[in-house]
Amino acid sequence: MLKFLLYPFAVLYGMIMWLRNRLYDSGFYSSIQFSVPVICVGNLSTGGTGKTPHIEYLVRLLQYEYNLGTQSRGYKRRSRGFKLANETSTAFDLGDEPMQFHLKFPELAVSVCEERMTGIPSLLAVRPEVDVVLLDDAFQHRSVKAGLNILITDYAQPFYEDYILPFGNLREQRNAYKRADVIIVSKCPADLGREAQEQIIGHIKPIAGQSVYFTKIQYGKCYNFFTGHEVNLHKDQHIVLVSGIAKPEPMLQHIEAQVAAVHLLKYPDHHYFTAANLDEILETCKNWKDKQPVIITTEKDATRLTLKRELLQDWGIEIWVLPIEIAFLNGSEDFDGRVRKYLSSMREIDAVEGFEEIL
Repeated sequence: MLKFLLYPFAVLYGMIMWLRNRLYDSGFYSSIQFSVPVICVGNLSTGGTGKTPHIEYLVRLLQYEYNLGTQSRGYKRRSRGFKLANETSTAFDLGDEPMQFHLKFPELAVSVCEERMTGIPSLLAVRPEVDVVLLDDAFQHRSVKAGLNILITDYAQPFYEDYILPFGNLREQRNAYKRADVIIVSKCPADLGREAQEQIIGHIKPIAGQSVYFTKIQYGKCYNFFTGHEVNLHKDQHIVLVSGIAKPEPMLQHIEAQVAAVHLLKYPDHHYFTAANLDEILETCKNWKDKQPVIITTEKDATRLTLKRELLQDWGIEIWVLPIEIAFLNGSEDFDGRVRKYLSSMREIDAVEGFEEIL
């Protein structure tokens, strides 16, 4: 009943977003296109589609060919304005996901800014060598015209079955998917067959020029929170899984299949751990007195737990980090080729413009 009471607000919000998009489409509001290639990774829903591991996939794909920079809003950070990651940065400065990028890819120029329109020039001013910018969660930031728009939708809750906020989880109308160049259906079952994929593509109704891909979640090797050394799960272990991500259930199932028992402590997405939270974690570990439990958390959560590193070290309890990655169901060659083709075309444009300037 409460959800249906929210329906009028969803209609009002949808009208506002429709008008905003119409003003951009008509040219009344202008979009800035930058000289460097800009790849946007975003979604139509409020989160939980797996943007972060897809950004990391792009970084691994391109990091040896280009000087990459990322820009995010820096959700729930304690700072404001443009910030560039450095050796003293924390999750308070950048937010958890940008901090994760910074820790995993030290050569990456990681930046945050509320407004991408001013944030990108700020990034290029301090890191002029950056020749490709990856925008995280910027599909609705139409003030910047990305050269390649990648839209991610969750297999379990695809945009074509969802509704506008607050009745559903969509930030704008379903037909906004038409702005995307690439659509990725994320978190798919590993055994999702071609027939099921074709049915999903039929629901999406891609327009001319759009490509649809399917990815699944996979997990990397656990490593020690304090030392970074790789560690192995085994069947006799008891695990306390500490999660502040939107949908921890797949990770829970992955760990449960490999150990004796798992206790999940679930916190809100992007949650900064309080003293009471840490007490709860410690007490949960103590409840398994003779089992010597191990705490496992995600890389995103680890950036926030690092703020309490000294206290955690005093516990004398093993804390491990489990990386979340993605893999393409039908091979990544076509997707990789699409990304590289876009970047190659931008290099060719730069080369022609540079030659014309010389003439």
